[in-house]
Amino acid sequence: MGVLFWACAVVAFVIAEVVTVQLVSIWFAAGSLVTLLFSYFYKLTAVEQLGIFIISSSIFLLLSMPFIRNRRRKEDFIATNSELDIGRHATVIETINNDKGTGRVTLNGVNWSAVPEDENEIIPEGTIVIVKKVMGAKLLVAPEK
Repeated sequence: MGVLFWACAVVAFVIAEVVTVQLVSIWFAAGSLVTLLFSYFYKLTAVEQLGIFIISSSIFLLLSMPFIRNRRRKEDFIATNSELDIGRHATVIETINNDKGTGRVTLNGVNWSAVPEDENEIIPEGTIVIVKKVMGAKLLVAPEK
């Protein structure tokens, strides 16, 4: 291994980082650069070069972790589609009855399976309900008051 190898490694890791944009290989690119510099100025064995690469990449990773954690905490929460449906009004198109295992509603033109918020409650067809929770392909609903 030598200077040319580490120069190619720097380029490869930078390209991988640019393509993924996920902070996947930036630490390896920096570790390769450090190893490149050491290899240029000192005559090192392949094992020594590999050691410098592993240690420097690890140091860059450890130094960047607090920054990454803080950045993730600061990002705004973005609701998913199912979370956007909570609190919306739906219309019962099939009587909701847990005992019989029935219940369907339409919400924004989509037909959903539904269960009542109160297990024992029966909600008749035509009732306007409020979505309380999205549970996969089912909605937990309560009658509008």
